[in-house]
Amino acid sequence: MTDRIDPARSMALLWGSRDRPNRGPKPGLNVDLIVRTAIGIADAEGMDALSMRRVAEALGVGTMSLYTYIPAKSDLFELMVDAAIGAPPSPEPDGWRPWLERFARDSLAGYRRHPWLLRVSLTRGLMGPNQTAALEAFLRTLSGIGLSAGEMMAVVQVVAGYVRGVAQSAAEDAQVERSTGVTDEQWWSDLAPLLTRYVEPAAFPTLNQVFACPDWVDPFEFGLCRLLDGVEALVAARSA
Repeated sequence: MTDRIDPARSMALLWGSRDRPNRGPKPGLNVDLIVRTAIGIADAEGMDALSMRRVAEALGVGTMSLYTYIPAKSDLFELMVDAAIGAPPSPEPDGWRPWLERFARDSLAGYRRHPWLLRVSLTRGLMGPNQTAALEAFLRTLSGIGLSAGEMMAVVQVVAGYVRGVAQSAAEDAQVERSTGVTDEQWWSDLAPLLTRYVEPAAFPTLNQVFACPDWVDPFEFGLCRLLDGVEALVAARSA
């Protein structure tokens, strides 16, 4: 019942190779139900509210009943991560770039649905079925376009890191809004008169010019496009 990470135990649970409970499992209770319930709690209340006891209460069972199926909270977290990631996008007929764009957008949407995924390490996470399928699909999409194996893995890390960074920033903004009770729109509305007073055109001409003509673009889409432009340029140079 310890929360110490045991990779072998967690991997057995993730891949369904762990022995079935032999201590009288409760009828109707199973690993999938426990995981879905835990995800619902984490989505609604945050990871700090999640505990084996809290999940047991939501399921209307005793805490010890959960340990029959999932020995530790660390195991539960790994199962939650793999379930939340889900299956990867299907292949795109138009090539690698549309697939990577879809993957990035789907990943950002996943972070928005499950902000607690930001607690997952990008370098030390366990490889569950969905995580493995996603990596396989990513690499298969890049295979044969002119990148080395190391470069393919680098593209995976760069795209995943970029999406995570955008998601982290959005999560921090949402946390500030919750803690202060002030929306982003209200913040800038209140700040605008002060900017007009202190950010004078003579001292900050470029900033005032941009503020006066805010043809804003979606920063996520802009950054993703520029990132993939770089990969595309490398691929084109190799093929030439």
